Amino acid sequence: MNTPIHHGWQETWRHWLARRHPASDQQQLSQRTIYVLPTAAGWFLALTVLLLLLASINFQLNLGYLLTFWLLAAACASVGVAYRNLQGLQIRLDPLPPSFAHQPVQVPLTLSTSGTRLRYAIGLAFLPHSPKAGLAFSDVADSTPTSLGFTPGTRGWQRLPRVLLQSHYPLGIFRLWSYWQPKSRLLVYPAPETPCPPLPVAYAPTASTGTASPHHGQETPDSVRPYQRGDRLRDIVWKKSAQTLASHNGDLIVRSYQAPTAQWLWLDVQATGVLGREAQIARLTAWVLHAHEQRSRWGLLLPSGTRIPPGSGTAHLQHCLHALAVEPG
Repeated sequence: MNTPIHHGWQETWRHWLARRHPASDQQQLSQRTIYVLPTAAGWFLALTVLLLLLASINFQLNLGYLLTFWLLAAACASVGVAYRNLQGLQIRLDPLPPSFAHQPVQVPLTLSTSGTRLRYAIGLAFLPHSPKAGLAFSDVADSTPTSLGFTPGTRGWQRLPRVLLQSHYPLGIFRLWSYWQPKSRLLVYPAPETPCPPLPVAYAPTASTGTASPHHGQETPDSVRPYQRGDRLRDIVWKKSAQTLASHNGDLIVRSYQAPTAQWLWLDVQATGVLGREAQIARLTAWVLHAHEQRSRWGLLLPSGTRIPPGSGTAHLQHCLHALAVEPG
């Protein structure tokens, strides 16, 4: 249970991090933004050194003194080596691909360093970090592309979580880490309804009134083409398919249908038949994706009343998905 004191401490911590690590799409680690603490192995080494020192003082063991101070010197020197491993490291956010809600997306990042010095065992993870998930470790030479997995929970423009950078190099007795907050936001499309319900009936404008009237999907054969996944079995041209199979091409031939040029699908929110804004948007998203796969021409009416004129192609698909993603809830 979060007490007021615990909540206040969290707010203070977040504000301090925001001032210390302002949001930016590129950041270079400096000594001011790198933190260090001993690991469990480091605390165990400190206890070992302390016991060796007490034994050496008690029994006047010169070799004990030598071993004690040698271990202490190695531990202190490792801190400097670890700082050099992180200091000057640059992390950059690459262009973000749009994604769908509740589906994992790989956020592209680039780690780079000035000069020719190799940086070892740099770990990356989004916060809050789950110990079971582990960190993505990589060695950095010059410019190294990498990525972090992220699963957005809701549609719309989403801010990426804070990134943890850490390293246990070289001895594993100290943990050095830093934080980075990406500035750019990720566009998250709505999660489509699965399985996709049947598309609405196609519409075409009438010549007399110019309004839309139902057109029951009358299609005429236009040509033939190779078989694609999802084609109907009744559309297979068996004679031509036998010829292609006999010539070792191995492709079935199906009839290609072309809808009338004036016909399109009108994806209307009222045609979804479901209640709730998010359920309507999920069904419209599924229809948009299915219509694009069928190479159809479609228009879109959003729950807010926004109309997108009929169109087709990848640009039209992205326009519709973008509108669905930013639709007010």
